[in-house]
Amino acid sequence: MESDGTQSSGARYERDRFVALAFCWADFLVEADPERRIVFAAGPTESILGVASSALIGTELQSMIAESDRPLVEQLFLVAQRRGRIENVTVRLQGVHGLTQPLSLAGYCLADLGSHYFLAFRANHSLPSRTRSGDRPGRDLGTGLLEGGSFSDVVAARINAFRKSGQDVQVSLLSLDGFEALHERLSPADQDNLTRTVAATLRASSAGGDSAAILDPGKFSLLHEASLDIRQLAQQIGDFARQSDPLGEGVTVESATIGVDDPSVSDEDLANSLLYTFNRFRDTSGGGFSLAKLSTNISTLMSEAVNSVNAFRRVVASGEFDVAFQPIVNANSGEIHHYEGLCRFRGEMGEGSPYRHIAFAEETGLIWQFDLAMVRKVVEWMAVATAKNRTGIAVNVSGHSVGTFAYANELHKLLRQNMWTRGQLLFEITESARMSDLESANGFIASLRNESYRVCLDDFGAGAASFQYLSALDVDVVKLDGSAVRNAQRAAKGEAFLTALARLCNSLGVETIAEMIDTPRGLDFVRKCGIQYVQGFLFGRPSRRLEDFDPLPQGQLFGGARPAARRG
Repeated sequence: MESDGTQSSGARYERDRFVALAFCWADFLVEADPERRIVFAAGPTESILGVASSALIGTELQSMIAESDRPLVEQLFLVAQRRGRIENVTVRLQGVHGLTQPLSLAGYCLADLGSHYFLAFRANHSLPSRTRSGDRPGRDLGTGLLEGGSFSDVVAARINAFRKSGQDVQVSLLSLDGFEALHERLSPADQDNLTRTVAATLRASSAGGDSAAILDPGKFSLLHEASLDIRQLAQQIGDFARQSDPLGEGVTVESATIGVDDPSVSDEDLANSLLYTFNRFRDTSGGGFSLAKLSTNISTLMSEAVNSVNAFRRVVASGEFDVAFQPIVNANSGEIHHYEGLCRFRGEMGEGSPYRHIAFAEETGLIWQFDLAMVRKVVEWMAVATAKNRTGIAVNVSGHSVGTFAYANELHKLLRQNMWTRGQLLFEITESARMSDLESANGFIASLRNESYRVCLDDFGAGAASFQYLSALDVDVVKLDGSAVRNAQRAAKGEAFLTALARLCNSLGVETIAEMIDTPRGLDFVRKCGIQYVQGFLFGRPSRRLEDFDPLPQGQLFGGARPAARRG
């Protein structure tokens, strides 16, 4: 044990008590004074950091914290000053030989001893977590926050874990109105500082220090002790945003808290209830909905979630949805190559964008059943339409469905019963759900291509995994995400990037489609880049009637004869 010998007898007593208790849990211990200088260190720091504990005395504590985690640790100090303790927060340290593996940090602050901090670090510790896929929960790399897709599962498991340890916890949602506008006013360095500080504040205030998530830009959630003053936390975030803003406007922070005090609720029901809540939170932009309406208890939300799941199942079982079509057009000739079949829900589910219903189905495990129902619906339509016109139709397949055995089995059974769809039915695999087992995914793709069905990789460029997918998956077509195409039009190097991508795909024997082509300027841009096919409002909004695309809207942009659909 090492100390600088300047402590009061009270501080030494607390330190000795801390050492006695913490050594049964921690790998090494540190005490820092109010200026966050290390005044005591004990344990095998040489094997972890590459330096003896005696060498740490007198150094600033933050100097041994990984740079990316320093905002988090700074917020932990502030939280410890208010609440007295820090519980099981995952951090990494900066050692002589680089960053350490993640360590769990716990400790407390004694205000009556001049705010001394007693900290314990332990390797290989993690809070319980569960995801439906069995994978580790996803994290936003820039902030360390959990990602929305797995947060409901993680929180559900952790709620019950904290309950067993006697902790009373709640879930809160925070909406930072004006966050994206503020982001645009800041320099890249200030953007990073703002995002990291908000994330660190949320993580440090969350139960266990690692139960906070980013659900959407400017929308966050955290699991926290019931004693946390969520309004004070919201004010703290608002104050920092205002200080960061060159205009001094900042953001408006709204919050809502959900009680989760019903021990009879299972992990699965709790996860679905929270998922239902998070989806509503993401979609607070319309329908007279306000964040305050989410401040309720878990029993009410669970009832609403069960009703929502059952309603979706009824829609799938009864086929209460229609198919709308949008043409995919040859960028040079204007000939319609095929159509994409898009779902249009009926009744109450028909209000707003279908995407939120699809996202809900993905996250609740219902998506493979819907994807199969969509294929059936399209095949039924084609059975009638093919007598008049051999028109190719593309249907979407979620990344979740690709990895579901029941979907693949039922799909191939359906296709064997309708072998006449070969060469006419296409499958677009969407990136809305990440595919983790690319070898199995490629096996699914190969099974379709072997039966003469073409496969398209949709949403290309929307996520970081796009190029990994392109290298690992043997697809026939790549559809470029509309936002990526628009960004390329604005960026200085956008044309060069898109041109290079088109050439790469061409060399791989993969065709390219650019979506969200809504203006003649966009059409000219992708033509110049060498993209082969286009899709967008320029050629008409999705319609249930193919007659709406004959003649093709804006067909004069291609010159010559009136473009029509490709036959046979």
